[in-house]
Amino acid sequence: MIINPKTNKPFSAEEKTALTEHQSKAYTTGVRTPSSSKSIATGLTPSKLASTLKNAANGSAEDYFILAEEMEERDLHYRSVLSTRKLAVTSIEPTVEAASDEAKDLELAEAVRQLLRHPQLPECMFDLLDGLGKGIGLVEILWHTETVPWLPRQFKWVDPRFIRLDKETLSEVRLVTDENQTEGEPLKPCGYLCHMPRMKSGHWLRNGLARLVAVMYMLKSYTVRDWWAFAEVFGMPIRVGKYHNNASPEDIRTLVNAIATIASDAGAAIPESMQIDMVETAKGNGGDTLFENMAEWADRQISKAVLGQTMTTDDGSSQSQAQVHNEVRKDIIKWDARQLANTLNEFLVKPFIDMNFGAQEQYPRIELNLEEAEDTKAWVEALTPLIDRGLKVQASDVRDRLGLGDPDKDAELLHPEGFFTPAAPALNHQLAMNRALRDIDTEQEINELVNSGLNDWQAVSAPMLNPVLDLVRSVNSFEEFSARLPELTNQMDSQAFIEQLTRLCWQARALGDVTDG
Repeated sequence: MIINPKTNKPFSAEEKTALTEHQSKAYTTGVRTPSSSKSIATGLTPSKLASTLKNAANGSAEDYFILAEEMEERDLHYRSVLSTRKLAVTSIEPTVEAASDEAKDLELAEAVRQLLRHPQLPECMFDLLDGLGKGIGLVEILWHTETVPWLPRQFKWVDPRFIRLDKETLSEVRLVTDENQTEGEPLKPCGYLCHMPRMKSGHWLRNGLARLVAVMYMLKSYTVRDWWAFAEVFGMPIRVGKYHNNASPEDIRTLVNAIATIASDAGAAIPESMQIDMVETAKGNGGDTLFENMAEWADRQISKAVLGQTMTTDDGSSQSQAQVHNEVRKDIIKWDARQLANTLNEFLVKPFIDMNFGAQEQYPRIELNLEEAEDTKAWVEALTPLIDRGLKVQASDVRDRLGLGDPDKDAELLHPEGFFTPAAPALNHQLAMNRALRDIDTEQEINELVNSGLNDWQAVSAPMLNPVLDLVRSVNSFEEFSARLPELTNQMDSQAFIEQLTRLCWQARALGDVTDG
C-alpha cells in the first residue's frame, strides 16, 4: 500500500492523479507562458539594476529571474564559467550508501540505486544547479503510479518566472496560476525537487551568483558597446571640410555629405571652392587596448565570483600556480556536490522510500563524491596486513572505496585462486607475512617449518593415537584388536592434525612462491 508521507494515510484518487499531472506546465494562453517578451538586460542602467535587485530581495523576483536568464544568454564568459561549475558536479557519478549492513537497509539502498538509473537524472541534476545562478532550481517530478514501487516517470524543469513567495515570511515557494497571479498556489506534496544552494548566509534570493555578477555584466556591456563604437573610427584620419565665408547653406550640406561619403566610398565630389583635409590621429596613446583591458578585468571578476579563481580560465601563467587554483575550485565542487546530494536525499530519496516502504528511522543516502587521484594498489596493500592481523573492516566500506557495488544474490562471484577459508586467520596471516618477505633464507625457513611440526606432534597426534593405545591395553590378542579396531572411527579426532598439516603445506607453498618470484 502506497502511503502519503504528509498525511500518513493511503493516497486518495485525487492525490494520486496530481502526482502524475504536470502542475507547472506552461501555456501560451495562460499566465505561465513558455516564453517572455519582457527584457531587463536591454538598456540596463545602474538605477534599473538597483531597482531589480531591491525588488527581488523584497520577494518580487520575476524581473531578477529574467535578468539572470538573459545574462547567461548574452555574456559568453559568464555562460562558460557557470556551465563549468555546473558540469563539474553533474559529471560525478552518484553512489548510494546504505544506512547499515542489515538486510532491510541493503534492500532500501538497492531500491534507490534502481531510482538512480532513470535516464533523465543527469539532466535533472543539471536543472537543479540552475539555482547556482538564480538562487533556486526547481524541478517537478511526474510519478509513474501504475506499478509498484512508484518511480519517477519524468523530471520537468520549472521556469523560475513562475515562482511566487508567500507575503508573510518570503519562505514558502509557490506556483503562479491564472486564478492567483500574486501569491500562487502551494506545490503538490512529493512532487518537486527544490535546490537552494547556500553560497552565503541569508535568504536564498540573495544567494544567486547572478546577483553578484550583475554589476560586472552591466559595466562590461557598457565597455563592449563603447569598444565597438571606438573600433569603427580608430586609426581613421579626421576629415576636416573647409568652406568660404560666402558659402550658402546648400554648399555646406554638400560639403558635409561629401565628408560622410569619404568614410564609406573613399571618394567624393565637391565644388572647387571647397576643401577637405585628412588629419592623422595619434596611435600610440593606448586607446586600442583600453576597452579590451576593461572587458578582461570584468571577466576576471566574474571568474572569481563563479569559480573562486582566475588561473584556469583567464591568466594561468604556470602549471604549479594553476594547480593551486584548481585545488580551490575543487573545494567549491565538493561543496556544490554535497548540497546537491542533500537536495536529492530530501526531496527524492525520502519521499520515494516513505511512499513505497514506509517511514524509516534511517534512510539510504545518495553520495556525490569527487574522485581524487589515489593509488588503489598501495591502499589495498596497506590494508591487507591490517586485516590479517585482526583489524575488523566493514566489507561495504571497502567496496565503496573501490567503487564496487554489493553483489547480487545469484551473481557469479570471483574467488581467490586456491584454497581459502575465513576459519584460519592464523594461516591467512602467515601467508600474508610470507608474501611480504624479501631476501629470506630458504633453508632456514624449511628447518623452522620442520621444527614447528615436530614440536607439536604429541599434542596434534594424541586425539588420534590415544583411542588406539587404550584399545591395545584392553585386549588379550591381536585377533581381538583387529576385530574392535573399526569401532574407533568415531573416537579418533583428526581435526588438529589436518589443520596443522594444511598450515605447514601452505606455508611451504607460500615460501616457494616468494622465492620463485
